[in-house]
Order: sequence, then structure tokens, then C-alpha cells
Amino acid sequence: MLLFKTFGRYLTQRFLRAIVSVFGTFFFLILTLDFVELMRRAGDSPMATTPSIIQLALYRAPSVAEQIFPFAVLFGGMFALLSLSRKLELVVARSVGISAWQFLQPAVLVAGLVGLVSVGLYNPLAAELKQRATTLEASLFARTGQVVGDKEIWIRQRSLDGQAVIRAAATLEDEIGLARVTFFTYGADGGFQDRIEARKAVLLRGYWELTDARVTSVMEEPQTYSTYLVATNLEPEQVRQSFTPPDSVGFWSMPAVIQRTREAGLDTTRYELRYESLKARPMLLVAMILVAASVSLRFFRFGGVTRLVVGGVAAGFVLYVATQLSEELGSSGIVNAPVAAWLPAIVGSLLGALALLHQEDG
Repeated sequence: MLLFKTFGRYLTQRFLRAIVSVFGTFFFLILTLDFVELMRRAGDSPMATTPSIIQLALYRAPSVAEQIFPFAVLFGGMFALLSLSRKLELVVARSVGISAWQFLQPAVLVAGLVGLVSVGLYNPLAAELKQRATTLEASLFARTGQVVGDKEIWIRQRSLDGQAVIRAAATLEDEIGLARVTFFTYGADGGFQDRIEARKAVLLRGYWELTDARVTSVMEEPQTYSTYLVATNLEPEQVRQSFTPPDSVGFWSMPAVIQRTREAGLDTTRYELRYESLKARPMLLVAMILVAASVSLRFFRFGGVTRLVVGGVAAGFVLYVATQLSEELGSSGIVNAPVAAWLPAIVGSLLGALALLHQEDG
């Protein structure tokens, strides 16, 4: 049964204000700490002025703050419920026959709405600002042209000349290409043709331009070239998106990026996991509300509120750690991406509902 209009609207406003206040506080702290760290780094760069550092901090903060949405909902929900309990508003609500499941309806609605807004509006904006932050940071701190990852990059391509497998140690930041790269080329019949090693390979329309290349083929002696061209079917935009970190891609752009990454012969697991995690976020926030409710509905006159609050915070952190662990398993390919993304949210919601059932109806 839904709450009557006035009281339901009042509870919705209380929960929304609490969640937004907690998120705003965390956002300000993240922005301040990041600004201080950037100012410390700015001492080594003559191009890093105070206005540019402020701009960079504003670009970086939304992406970092996006990770605290679950905690903002958890702490905001706990704060709102404890405040209602302390002022005996929940006592009055119960006295007129309103159950915990009824006055939690606005909280669940707000959590789901915050999740949808964070995915549909906030995430694309944060992803766009993060890409701008990467470009601005590179210009301010004069980073090198190579971005070394934690593992080698492998690409498979097809062209009129046959297939090729590409291995690289790093990507180029100022160009669309690869550094310390090796091409293994195969003919149309599938037979191995040659191995090409180069200092870097820049992707242009229809071909790779290799610099300082050494070609070793089956039938000829090794040859060295200052510039060497290799045909490709890959487009620069396709490869640029393939090298973009998953958290720098907005929710609405993710399906197209996944498709282009798959066509480029790269692993799409990280993008698929990110996409599924974003879709599961509203349910994860609802799970946080249920966890908050399970430890925040005790009346103050019964005592033990502090212990329950600490337990709620611990439960929220456990759920967050379980989410991160599940995503790690998903990114490594051990667990299917949809399962890794949705399982913590579903299990958290069920456990929160179970705790409330035991507390209210058991």
C-alpha cells in the first residue's frame, strides 16, 4: 500500500536532501584534496598556473566522486532514518498503522531515481570531463608521448594483404598509435610472412606508418627502414576508442565502443563489465537503502543505536568490497560480466530485505 500524498512527499524530500548533502560533502572533500595534490605537483611545471589547476581539479573530481554514490546513499539513508527516529516521527507513523515497508517506499524510490540520474546524466558528463582532464593534464605537466599500461597490448587486424597480429608495449598519447611494436603478418592463405619490429606505429587512414622498422621475413635477409607502411582495415577513431579506459566512456556511448573494440580484435570484457555495472547501479543503491534501514529503525529509547550504526557502516563497506571483488573476477574473465555486475546488487538487496523481515515481521 502506498503512503498518502503529504507524508510520502515529506519523506521523499528528507531522503533526497540527506543523500544530496552527503554526496555534496564527499564531492567537496575530493575536490579539495585533489586540488592540494595538483598544486603540489604544479611546482615542477611552469605551465601549471592556479586557474588551470582549479580547472583540472574540477574536471577530475566528478569521475572520482562517482565511486561514492553507494556510500552517499548508505550514509544519507541512515542519517534520514535516524533523524526521523530521534524526533519520534517514525513512532507516530507506526502508531497510525504505517509499517516500515510503507515509509521505506520513498527511500527506495529516491535511491532508484538517484541511480538512474547518476547513470543517464552524471556518468556521461563525468566521462567527458575525465577525457578533458587527461588532455589538460598532459599539456600542463608535459607528460611523455607514451602511456605504458600494466600489460602488453594485442590487436588482430585484416587487410587486403592478409591478417596481422600486433603486439605493443604502450600507446601513444599525442598520436593514435603504438610504441615498441611488433607486427606478425600472415598471407591470404594463412601462412606466416614476416615479423616487423618498430619503435612506434602511427595509425592513418588505411595503413600503419612504422618508424625505425626492422623487417624479418621467411625468404629474405632482415631489412631496416626508417619508414615502413602496413595496410590495415582499422580506422583511427576505432582504435582511439579501443584504447580509452572504460571509466572514460559515457553510458550512452558504451555499446558503440564495445562494438568498435570487438571489431578491432581487442578484448571487450572491461567495457562490458563497466556497462553492466552501470545498469546495475540503481539496484545497488536500493540495496544500500535496505542495509541502512535494517540498522536505523531502532528507537532511541531502546538504546544500542551506536552499535547498530557501526554495524550498518560495516555492512555497507562489506557490500562495496564484495562489489569490487566481483568486478575483479569479471574483468579477469573468471566470472561472466553480467553475473559479476548484477550479483552483488541482487544479493545485497535480498540480504537487506531479509534483515528487515527478521526485524519487523520476525
